[in-house]
Amino acid sequence: MSYEFFINLRYLRAKRKQVFVSIITFISIAGIFLGVAALIIVLAVMNGFETDLRNKILGINSHIVLMEYQGAMKNYPQVMSEVKKIPGVVASTPFIYSQAMLKSENSVSGAVLRGLSLKDAFGVLDLGRMQAGSVQALAEPQRRESATGAAEVAPGIVIGKELAKNMGLILHDPVYIITPMGISTPMGFVPRMKKFVVVGIFDSGFYEYDSTLAYVSLQDCQAFLNLGDTVSGLEIKVDDIYRADVIARNIEKKLGFPYWARHWMEMNKNLFSALKLEKRVMFIILSLIVLVAAFNIISTLIMVVMEKNKDIAILKSMGATSGSIMKIFVFQGLTIGMIGTTLGTVAGLVLSYNLSRLSAFIEQLFGFKILPGDVYYLNQLPSRVDYTDVAIIVVGSILISFLSTLYPSRRAARLDPAEALRNE
Repeated sequence: MSYEFFINLRYLRAKRKQVFVSIITFISIAGIFLGVAALIIVLAVMNGFETDLRNKILGINSHIVLMEYQGAMKNYPQVMSEVKKIPGVVASTPFIYSQAMLKSENSVSGAVLRGLSLKDAFGVLDLGRMQAGSVQALAEPQRRESATGAAEVAPGIVIGKELAKNMGLILHDPVYIITPMGISTPMGFVPRMKKFVVVGIFDSGFYEYDSTLAYVSLQDCQAFLNLGDTVSGLEIKVDDIYRADVIARNIEKKLGFPYWARHWMEMNKNLFSALKLEKRVMFIILSLIVLVAAFNIISTLIMVVMEKNKDIAILKSMGATSGSIMKIFVFQGLTIGMIGTTLGTVAGLVLSYNLSRLSAFIEQLFGFKILPGDVYYLNQLPSRVDYTDVAIIVVGSILISFLSTLYPSRRAARLDPAEALRNE
């Protein structure tokens, strides 16, 4: 151990008359501790929020959507076989997309109606956890006893849990689907309406999807919307979600006009750009806590230098160089910074990895929801630690601590021993 580092440790242990300096040192350590811990926790939550949101979006939606400029896609089986030959494509499935209205016995709600091809849809999509029933039940017509006692056959429908809650629907309840694309009758233009039976209720964990989406089988959707053998387009899954833009361009080049493809990054560009901007802003704001702690380090070292004028003069008289004196106070500032950074990193990582349990405990203790599903996109507090972010925070904190030592240590190194001893 060098004598400079030894003297730095001695100076950190304040004597009785230097208690005020010791308190400021403790405040500096606490400031860096809080700043580093807050940065790690907040960035872990932002990363978790982005990852969870992306996973939920890419569960309900595909990586790439392929459609025709003219509207409905007619020869979709042939297009599917062509798309599967393109490198990077894992699976594809036809889909139908339409706006509709659901009507139950006591309620009416707008919904997005989507037709699923049960044969290959689940190689591309993931609806999340089924709260009741089964998606596979869409393939089987639902037979119910009518009011007259005759057997009544109705197709199945799967809806989100929030939509079921809003409309007061449970499993096997009847519901009418009404579409504005109506039919012409002698009485005028009449909206198309058909009775369906709820065969499943899904829980994606994403309020926006759970409150608006309704799924029926592709054949039932084609028959209800009078589409014949056409579909809205194809949903495509790729092997690397971050190459979806390149694969989408390759699909467009191979198929040519009138086909066009949109990838998930393009469809959700504004959302993820806002999340990245928010992450940067939070990083800058919380870094100010570390900067405030750095100013505390500067004030601590200046007070120590003023207190130790006599000691510095004696050390210089004994042969200590200006560089050695400077090292003593650089070591002192770095020691304060490294203690605070280490404690903050440990606390931040521990809290980040246990954030879900901690948030559940707080919700149970105080009886409120931290992330209400009807306000935020997610209903749970997610967390994902990115060790690159942790490394940047640790290096940045130590660098700020080092920079805060330069002025006080240079001032100590320039001290004239004769002048200092004359004033004692």
